[in-house]
Amino acid sequence: MGACISRSRPCCCRSQFKGTVLEAPDVESEENGEAYDLPHFQEFSFEQLRLATSGFAVENIVSEHGEKAPNVVYKGKLDAQRRIAVKRFNRSAWPDPSQFLEEARAVGQLRNHRLVNLLGCCYEGDERLLVAEYMPNETLAKHLFHWESQPMKWPMRLRVVLYLAEALEYCTRRVTPESVIYSFGTLLLDVLSGKHIPPSHALDLIRGRNFNMLTDFCLEGQFSDEDGTEFVRLASRCLQYEQRERPNVKSIVHALTPLQKETEVPSYVLMDIPYGGASSIESLSLSPLGEACSRMDLTAIHEIMEAVGYKDDEGTANELSFQMWTNQMQETLNSKKKGDTAFRHKDFNTAIECYTQFIDVGTMVSPTIFARRCVSYLMNEMPQEALNDAMQALVISPIWPTALYLQAAALLALGMENEAREALKDGSLLEAKRNRVH
Repeated sequence: MGACISRSRPCCCRSQFKGTVLEAPDVESEENGEAYDLPHFQEFSFEQLRLATSGFAVENIVSEHGEKAPNVVYKGKLDAQRRIAVKRFNRSAWPDPSQFLEEARAVGQLRNHRLVNLLGCCYEGDERLLVAEYMPNETLAKHLFHWESQPMKWPMRLRVVLYLAEALEYCTRRVTPESVIYSFGTLLLDVLSGKHIPPSHALDLIRGRNFNMLTDFCLEGQFSDEDGTEFVRLASRCLQYEQRERPNVKSIVHALTPLQKETEVPSYVLMDIPYGGASSIESLSLSPLGEACSRMDLTAIHEIMEAVGYKDDEGTANELSFQMWTNQMQETLNSKKKGDTAFRHKDFNTAIECYTQFIDVGTMVSPTIFARRCVSYLMNEMPQEALNDAMQALVISPIWPTALYLQAAALLALGMENEAREALKDGSLLEAKRNRVH
Protein backbone atom coordinates (compact mmCIF):
# COMPACT_ATOMS: atom_id res chain seq x y z
CA MET A 1 0.00 0.00 0.00
CA GLY A 2 1.28 3.46 0.21
CA ALA A 3 -1.37 5.87 -0.78
CA CYS A 4 -4.78 6.70 0.53
CA ILE A 5 -7.09 4.32 2.22
CA SER A 6 -10.85 4.41 2.29
CA ARG A 7 -12.80 4.92 5.44
CA SER A 8 -16.23 4.24 3.98
CA ARG A 9 -17.80 1.95 6.50
CA PRO A 10 -21.24 1.24 7.90
CA CYS A 11 -22.69 2.10 11.29
CA CYS A 12 -20.26 2.73 14.12
CA CYS A 13 -17.20 2.92 11.92
CA ARG A 14 -18.70 5.30 9.43
CA SER A 15 -18.92 7.80 12.28
CA GLN A 16 -15.37 7.09 13.45
CA PHE A 17 -12.00 7.65 11.82
CA LYS A 18 -13.68 9.71 9.08
CA GLY A 19 -11.75 10.89 6.10
CA THR A 20 -9.02 9.51 3.96
CA VAL A 21 -5.58 9.11 5.41
CA LEU A 22 -2.18 8.64 3.84
CA GLU A 23 -0.38 5.69 5.27
CA ALA A 24 3.26 4.73 5.58
CA PRO A 25 4.64 3.71 2.20
CA ASP A 26 5.30 0.05 1.67
CA VAL A 27 6.18 -0.75 -1.90
CA GLU A 28 6.03 -4.49 -1.43
CA SER A 29 2.49 -4.52 -0.10
CA GLU A 30 1.27 -2.20 -2.84
CA GLU A 31 1.22 -5.23 -5.10
CA ASN A 32 -0.71 -7.42 -2.67
CA GLY A 33 -4.24 -8.40 -3.43
CA GLU A 34 -6.89 -9.55 -1.01
CA ALA A 35 -4.46 -11.36 1.28
CA TYR A 36 -3.65 -9.01 4.13
CA ASP A 37 -1.67 -10.10 7.14
CA LEU A 38 -3.60 -8.68 10.07
CA PRO A 39 -4.64 -10.15 13.41
CA HIS A 40 -8.24 -11.16 13.86
CA PHE A 41 -10.64 -8.63 15.35
CA GLN A 42 -10.30 -8.69 19.11
CA GLU A 43 -11.67 -7.14 22.27
CA PHE A 44 -9.15 -5.02 24.15
CA SER A 45 -9.18 -4.09 27.81
CA PHE A 46 -9.33 -0.42 28.73
CA GLU A 47 -5.99 -0.81 30.52
CA GLN A 48 -4.35 -2.10 27.34
CA LEU A 49 -5.48 0.97 25.42
CA ARG A 50 -4.60 3.31 28.26
CA LEU A 51 -1.05 2.00 28.22
CA ALA A 52 -0.89 2.04 24.41
CA THR A 53 -1.76 5.76 24.34
CA SER A 54 0.38 6.76 27.33
CA GLY A 55 -2.71 7.38 29.40
CA PHE A 56 -4.62 9.05 26.54
CA ALA A 57 -2.05 11.82 26.56
CA VAL A 58 -2.94 15.08 24.85
CA GLU A 59 0.28 14.80 22.84
CA ASN A 60 -1.10 11.63 21.20
CA ILE A 61 -4.29 13.24 19.89
CA VAL A 62 -4.45 13.05 16.10
CA SER A 63 -8.08 13.91 15.35
CA GLU A 64 -8.47 17.07 13.33
CA HIS A 65 -10.72 18.79 15.87
CA GLY A 66 -8.35 18.28 18.79
CA GLU A 67 -9.06 17.41 22.38
CA LYS A 68 -12.35 19.32 22.53
CA ALA A 69 -14.04 17.11 19.97
CA PRO A 70 -16.77 14.83 21.36
CA ASN A 71 -14.98 11.73 20.06
CA VAL A 72 -11.19 11.91 20.08
CA VAL A 73 -8.67 9.82 18.12
CA TYR A 74 -5.31 9.00 19.71
CA LYS A 75 -2.24 7.41 18.23
CA GLY A 76 -0.64 4.61 20.20
CA LYS A 77 1.37 1.41 20.14
CA LEU A 78 0.37 -2.05 21.26
CA ASP A 79 3.27 -3.57 23.18
CA ALA A 80 5.37 -0.77 21.65
CA GLN A 81 5.16 -2.58 18.31
CA ARG A 82 2.01 -2.26 16.21
CA ARG A 83 1.00 1.35 15.71
CA ILE A 84 -2.70 1.94 16.21
CA ALA A 85 -5.34 4.66 16.20
CA VAL A 86 -7.79 4.59 19.10
CA LYS A 87 -11.08 6.44 18.90
CA ARG A 88 -12.57 7.16 22.30
CA PHE A 89 -16.25 8.03 22.17
CA ASN A 90 -17.87 10.35 24.66
CA ARG A 91 -19.78 8.69 27.47
CA SER A 92 -23.21 9.40 26.00
CA ALA A 93 -22.43 7.53 22.79
CA TRP A 94 -23.37 3.88 22.35
CA PRO A 95 -25.25 3.28 25.62
CA ASP A 96 -26.01 -0.29 24.53
CA PRO A 97 -22.72 -2.28 24.69
CA SER A 98 -24.18 -5.25 22.82
CA GLN A 99 -25.12 -3.09 19.83
CA PHE A 100 -21.70 -1.45 19.86
CA LEU A 101 -19.95 -4.83 19.94
CA GLU A 102 -22.18 -6.31 17.24
CA GLU A 103 -21.55 -3.48 14.80
CA ALA A 104 -17.84 -3.29 15.58
CA ARG A 105 -17.45 -7.02 15.01
CA ALA A 106 -19.33 -6.80 11.70
CA VAL A 107 -17.00 -4.10 10.44
CA GLY A 108 -13.99 -5.88 11.91
CA GLN A 109 -14.61 -8.79 9.56
CA LEU A 110 -13.68 -6.58 6.60
CA ARG A 111 -10.06 -7.04 5.64
CA ASN A 112 -8.60 -5.37 2.58
CA HIS A 113 -5.34 -3.67 1.67
CA ARG A 114 -7.27 -0.59 0.54
CA LEU A 115 -9.02 -0.11 3.89
CA VAL A 116 -8.01 1.23 7.24
CA ASN A 117 -8.85 -2.03 8.93
CA LEU A 118 -10.58 -2.18 12.29
CA LEU A 119 -8.46 -4.22 14.69
CA GLY A 120 -10.74 -4.36 17.68
CA CYS A 121 -12.80 -2.53 20.27
CA CYS A 122 -13.27 -1.98 24.00
CA TYR A 123 -16.55 -1.62 25.89
CA GLU A 124 -15.79 -1.60 29.61
CA GLY A 125 -18.29 0.27 31.80
CA ASP A 126 -19.17 3.51 30.04
CA GLU A 127 -16.10 3.37 27.82
CA ARG A 128 -16.53 2.77 24.09
CA LEU A 129 -13.36 2.64 22.02
CA LEU A 130 -12.46 1.46 18.53
CA VAL A 131 -8.96 0.40 17.50
CA ALA A 132 -7.80 0.66 13.89
CA GLU A 133 -4.60 0.70 11.90
CA TYR A 134 -2.70 3.96 12.28
CA MET A 135 -1.91 5.95 9.16
CA PRO A 136 1.01 8.23 10.10
CA ASN A 137 1.23 10.52 7.09
CA GLU A 138 -1.70 12.81 7.86
CA THR A 139 -5.07 13.17 6.16
CA LEU A 140 -5.85 13.70 2.51
CA ALA A 141 -7.54 16.97 3.48
CA LYS A 142 -4.29 18.28 4.96
CA HIS A 143 -2.32 17.41 1.84
CA LEU A 144 -4.92 19.05 -0.39
CA PHE A 145 -5.93 22.10 1.60
CA HIS A 146 -3.31 22.75 4.29
CA TRP A 147 -0.02 21.69 2.75
CA GLU A 148 3.08 23.33 4.17
CA SER A 149 5.97 22.17 1.99
CA GLN A 150 4.47 21.30 -1.38
CA PRO A 151 1.10 20.33 -2.88
CA MET A 152 0.24 16.76 -3.73
CA LYS A 153 1.28 15.89 -7.29
CA TRP A 154 -1.30 14.91 -9.88
CA PRO A 155 -0.14 11.28 -10.28
CA MET A 156 -0.50 10.81 -6.53
CA ARG A 157 -3.96 12.39 -6.52
CA LEU A 158 -4.99 9.99 -9.27
CA ARG A 159 -3.63 7.05 -7.27
CA VAL A 160 -5.55 8.21 -4.22
CA VAL A 161 -8.91 8.26 -5.95
CA LEU A 162 -8.28 4.94 -7.70
CA TYR A 163 -7.43 3.24 -4.41
CA LEU A 164 -10.52 4.76 -2.83
CA ALA A 165 -12.67 3.49 -5.65
CA GLU A 166 -11.16 0.02 -5.25
CA ALA A 167 -11.96 0.16 -1.54
CA LEU A 168 -15.56 1.09 -2.33
CA GLU A 169 -15.75 -1.74 -4.84
CA TYR A 170 -14.70 -4.15 -2.10
CA CYS A 171 -17.53 -2.72 0.09
CA THR A 172 -20.49 -2.13 -2.34
CA ARG A 173 -22.74 -4.76 -0.65
CA ARG A 174 -22.17 -2.98 2.68
CA VAL A 175 -22.76 0.65 1.74
CA THR A 176 -25.55 2.65 0.14
CA PRO A 177 -24.27 3.10 -3.42
CA GLU A 178 -26.33 6.15 -4.37
CA SER A 179 -25.17 8.43 -1.58
CA VAL A 180 -21.60 7.11 -1.65
CA ILE A 181 -21.21 7.76 -5.40
CA TYR A 182 -22.37 11.35 -4.98
CA SER A 183 -19.89 11.84 -2.13
CA PHE A 184 -17.16 10.32 -4.28
CA GLY A 185 -17.97 12.92 -6.94
CA THR A 186 -17.43 15.72 -4.45
CA LEU A 187 -14.13 14.12 -3.50
CA LEU A 188 -13.06 14.11 -7.15
CA LEU A 189 -13.73 17.84 -7.27
CA ASP A 190 -11.66 18.39 -4.10
CA VAL A 191 -8.78 16.42 -5.57
CA LEU A 192 -8.88 18.37 -8.84
CA SER A 193 -9.38 21.83 -7.40
CA GLY A 194 -7.47 21.65 -4.11
CA LYS A 195 -10.41 23.37 -2.43
CA HIS A 196 -14.03 22.78 -1.56
CA ILE A 197 -16.36 23.73 -4.41
CA PRO A 198 -20.13 23.36 -3.93
CA PRO A 199 -21.32 20.64 -6.34
CA SER A 200 -24.01 22.87 -7.84
CA HIS A 201 -21.46 25.56 -8.64
CA ALA A 202 -19.04 22.96 -9.99
CA LEU A 203 -21.70 21.60 -12.35
CA ASP A 204 -22.36 25.11 -13.64
CA LEU A 205 -18.62 25.52 -14.32
CA ILE A 206 -18.54 22.16 -16.09
CA ARG A 207 -21.51 23.03 -18.29
CA GLY A 208 -19.79 26.29 -19.20
CA ARG A 209 -16.56 24.36 -19.86
CA ASN A 210 -14.80 26.68 -17.44
CA PHE A 211 -12.32 24.04 -16.40
CA ASN A 212 -9.66 26.52 -15.30
CA MET A 213 -11.84 27.55 -12.37
CA LEU A 214 -12.06 23.89 -11.35
CA THR A 215 -8.34 23.10 -11.49
CA ASP A 216 -5.78 23.68 -8.75
CA PHE A 217 -3.23 26.19 -10.11
CA CYS A 218 -0.48 24.01 -8.59
CA LEU A 219 -1.30 21.30 -11.14
CA GLU A 220 -0.55 23.37 -14.22
CA GLY A 221 1.22 21.29 -16.85
CA GLN A 222 0.93 18.03 -14.90
CA PHE A 223 -1.76 16.39 -17.06
CA SER A 224 -3.07 16.53 -20.61
CA ASP A 225 -6.32 18.23 -21.66
CA GLU A 226 -7.73 14.81 -22.54
CA ASP A 227 -7.05 13.36 -19.12
CA GLY A 228 -8.41 16.45 -17.41
CA THR A 229 -11.58 16.31 -19.48
CA GLU A 230 -12.08 12.63 -18.67
CA PHE A 231 -11.60 13.29 -14.96
CA VAL A 232 -14.12 16.16 -14.99
CA ARG A 233 -16.59 14.05 -16.97
CA LEU A 234 -16.38 11.30 -14.35
CA ALA A 235 -16.95 13.78 -11.52
CA SER A 236 -20.00 15.25 -13.25
CA ARG A 237 -21.48 11.78 -13.75
CA CYS A 238 -21.09 11.02 -10.05
CA LEU A 239 -22.87 14.29 -9.18
CA GLN A 240 -25.98 13.69 -11.28
CA TYR A 241 -29.21 14.55 -9.48
CA GLU A 242 -30.91 11.33 -10.54
CA GLN A 243 -29.37 8.40 -8.70
CA ARG A 244 -29.90 6.04 -11.62
CA GLU A 245 -27.74 8.29 -13.82
CA ARG A 246 -24.69 7.94 -11.56
CA PRO A 247 -22.06 5.31 -12.45
CA ASN A 248 -21.53 2.23 -10.34
CA VAL A 249 -18.28 1.69 -8.47
CA LYS A 250 -16.95 -0.85 -10.95
CA SER A 251 -17.27 1.59 -13.84
CA ILE A 252 -15.54 4.28 -11.76
CA VAL A 253 -12.56 1.98 -11.23
CA HIS A 254 -12.58 1.20 -14.95
CA ALA A 255 -12.56 4.92 -15.82
CA LEU A 256 -9.77 5.84 -13.40
CA THR A 257 -7.40 3.00 -14.25
CA PRO A 258 -6.21 4.25 -17.68
CA LEU A 259 -5.53 7.71 -16.21
CA GLN A 260 -2.74 6.29 -14.07
CA LYS A 261 0.47 7.32 -15.86
CA GLU A 262 3.20 6.61 -13.29
CA THR A 263 2.22 3.20 -12.00
CA GLU A 264 5.83 2.08 -11.54
CA VAL A 265 6.74 4.98 -9.25
CA PRO A 266 6.30 4.10 -5.55
CA SER A 267 3.93 6.27 -3.56
CA TYR A 268 6.62 7.39 -1.14
CA VAL A 269 8.55 8.84 -4.10
CA LEU A 270 5.51 10.72 -5.37
CA MET A 271 4.94 12.06 -1.86
CA ASP A 272 8.62 12.86 -1.22
CA ILE A 273 8.52 10.74 1.91
CA PRO A 274 11.66 8.83 3.00
CA TYR A 275 11.38 5.09 2.47
CA GLY A 276 9.67 3.49 5.47
CA GLY A 277 7.46 6.52 6.11
CA ALA A 278 9.65 8.16 8.71
CA SER A 279 12.69 10.36 8.88
CA SER A 280 16.02 8.57 8.95
CA ILE A 281 17.83 8.53 12.26
CA GLU A 282 20.63 10.61 10.76
CA SER A 283 18.20 13.44 9.92
CA LEU A 284 16.77 13.71 13.43
CA SER A 285 17.86 16.36 15.88
CA LEU A 286 18.64 14.25 18.94
CA SER A 287 19.89 15.10 22.40
CA PRO A 288 23.01 13.32 23.70
CA LEU A 289 20.75 10.70 25.29
CA GLY A 290 18.82 10.26 22.04
CA GLU A 291 22.10 9.87 20.14
CA ALA A 292 23.34 7.29 22.61
CA CYS A 293 20.09 5.34 22.38
CA SER A 294 20.18 5.44 18.57
CA ARG A 295 23.67 3.87 18.70
CA MET A 296 22.79 1.47 21.52
CA ASP A 297 25.75 2.92 23.41
CA LEU A 298 24.84 1.49 26.82
CA THR A 299 27.84 3.01 28.56
CA ALA A 300 26.89 6.51 27.42
CA ILE A 301 23.23 5.90 28.27
CA HIS A 302 24.20 4.90 31.81
CA GLU A 303 26.49 7.89 32.26
CA ILE A 304 23.83 10.35 31.09
CA MET A 305 21.08 8.79 33.23
CA GLU A 306 23.38 8.89 36.25
CA ALA A 307 24.30 12.52 35.61
CA VAL A 308 20.74 13.86 35.23
CA GLY A 309 19.54 12.21 38.42
CA TYR A 310 15.89 12.73 39.31
CA LYS A 311 15.28 16.24 38.00
CA ASP A 312 12.48 15.02 35.70
CA ASP A 313 10.52 13.53 38.60
CA GLU A 314 9.21 16.91 39.74
CA GLY A 315 5.46 16.85 40.13
CA THR A 316 5.13 13.07 39.89
CA ALA A 317 5.56 12.13 43.56
CA ASN A 318 2.40 11.31 45.49
CA GLU A 319 1.39 13.01 48.69
CA LEU A 320 1.73 10.63 51.63
CA SER A 321 -0.15 10.52 54.93
CA PHE A 322 1.85 10.71 58.14
CA GLN A 323 1.05 7.07 58.88
CA MET A 324 2.36 5.99 55.48
CA TRP A 325 5.47 8.06 56.08
CA THR A 326 6.22 6.45 59.43
CA ASN A 327 5.34 2.88 58.44
CA GLN A 328 6.55 2.60 54.87
CA MET A 329 8.53 5.59 53.75
CA GLN A 330 11.80 4.76 55.43
CA GLU A 331 11.90 1.27 53.93
CA THR A 332 10.93 2.64 50.52
CA LEU A 333 13.60 5.33 50.62
CA ASN A 334 16.18 2.79 51.70
CA SER A 335 15.36 0.63 48.67
CA LYS A 336 15.74 3.63 46.39
CA LYS A 337 19.01 4.66 48.02
CA LYS A 338 20.48 1.17 47.69
CA GLY A 339 19.30 0.99 44.09
CA ASP A 340 20.90 4.32 43.26
CA THR A 341 24.20 3.24 44.82
CA ALA A 342 24.13 -0.01 42.86
CA PHE A 343 23.23 1.84 39.65
CA ARG A 344 26.12 4.27 40.17
CA HIS A 345 28.57 1.39 40.67
CA LYS A 346 27.15 -0.59 37.72
CA ASP A 347 25.86 -3.39 39.92
CA PHE A 348 22.80 -3.77 37.74
CA ASN A 349 21.44 -6.96 39.29
CA THR A 350 21.24 -5.27 42.69
CA ALA A 351 19.83 -2.12 41.09
CA ILE A 352 17.03 -4.13 39.50
CA GLU A 353 16.26 -5.84 42.82
CA CYS A 354 16.19 -2.62 44.84
CA TYR A 355 14.23 -0.61 42.29
CA THR A 356 11.72 -3.44 42.07
CA GLN A 357 11.25 -3.28 45.85
CA PHE A 358 10.65 0.48 45.57
CA ILE A 359 8.12 0.02 42.75
CA ASP A 360 6.28 -2.84 44.44
CA VAL A 361 5.65 -0.86 47.64
CA GLY A 362 3.70 1.60 45.49
CA THR A 363 3.69 4.58 47.86
CA MET A 364 5.47 6.82 45.37
CA VAL A 365 5.55 7.02 41.58
CA SER A 366 8.83 7.79 39.86
CA PRO A 367 9.38 7.70 36.09
CA THR A 368 13.13 7.91 36.70
CA ILE A 369 13.07 4.70 38.74
CA PHE A 370 11.47 2.90 35.79
CA ALA A 371 14.00 4.52 33.45
CA ARG A 372 16.94 3.44 35.60
CA ARG A 373 15.60 -0.09 35.92
CA CYS A 374 15.11 -0.06 32.13
CA VAL A 375 18.81 0.76 31.66
CA SER A 376 19.72 -1.95 34.15
CA TYR A 377 17.68 -4.48 32.19
CA LEU A 378 19.42 -3.42 28.99
CA MET A 379 22.78 -3.93 30.64
CA ASN A 380 21.67 -7.43 31.64
CA GLU A 381 20.49 -8.22 28.09
CA MET A 382 16.81 -8.26 29.07
CA PRO A 383 15.36 -6.02 26.31
CA GLN A 384 11.68 -6.98 26.70
CA GLU A 385 11.74 -6.12 30.41
CA ALA A 386 13.55 -2.88 29.51
CA LEU A 387 10.88 -2.05 26.96
CA ASN A 388 8.11 -2.62 29.51
CA ASP A 389 9.76 -0.21 31.94
CA ALA A 390 10.29 2.46 29.28
CA MET A 391 6.62 2.20 28.37
CA GLN A 392 5.61 2.52 32.02
CA ALA A 393 7.80 5.60 32.41
CA LEU A 394 5.98 7.17 29.45
CA VAL A 395 2.59 6.38 30.99
CA ILE A 396 3.64 8.20 34.17
CA SER A 397 5.18 11.12 32.27
CA PRO A 398 3.67 11.25 28.74
CA ILE A 399 5.77 14.19 27.56
CA TRP A 400 9.15 12.85 28.73
CA PRO A 401 11.54 12.37 25.77
CA THR A 402 13.80 10.14 27.89
CA ALA A 403 11.12 7.45 28.05
CA LEU A 404 10.80 7.42 24.26
CA TYR A 405 14.55 7.33 23.74
CA LEU A 406 14.87 4.37 26.09
CA GLN A 407 12.01 2.67 24.25
CA ALA A 408 14.06 3.07 21.09
CA ALA A 409 17.11 1.48 22.69
CA ALA A 410 15.04 -1.49 23.88
CA LEU A 411 13.41 -1.87 20.47
CA LEU A 412 16.80 -1.85 18.78
CA ALA A 413 17.94 -4.56 21.17
CA LEU A 414 14.87 -6.54 20.10
CA GLY A 415 15.77 -6.07 16.43
CA MET A 416 12.78 -3.81 15.75
CA GLU A 417 14.53 -1.05 13.83
CA ASN A 418 11.49 0.61 12.23
CA GLU A 419 9.70 0.88 15.56
CA ALA A 420 12.88 2.20 17.19
CA ARG A 421 13.16 4.88 14.53
CA GLU A 422 9.59 5.97 15.22
CA ALA A 423 10.29 6.19 18.95
CA LEU A 424 13.40 8.28 18.30
CA LYS A 425 11.40 10.55 16.03
CA ASP A 426 8.66 11.00 18.64
CA GLY A 427 11.25 11.67 21.32
CA SER A 428 12.96 14.25 19.14
CA LEU A 429 9.67 16.04 18.49
CA LEU A 430 8.82 16.09 22.20
CA GLU A 431 12.26 17.44 23.04
CA ALA A 432 11.98 20.18 20.43
CA LYS A 433 8.59 21.15 21.81
CA ARG A 434 9.93 21.21 25.36
CA ASN A 435 12.87 23.40 24.31
CA ARG A 436 10.52 25.89 22.64
CA VAL A 437 8.47 26.16 25.84
CA HIS A 438 11.57 26.76 27.94
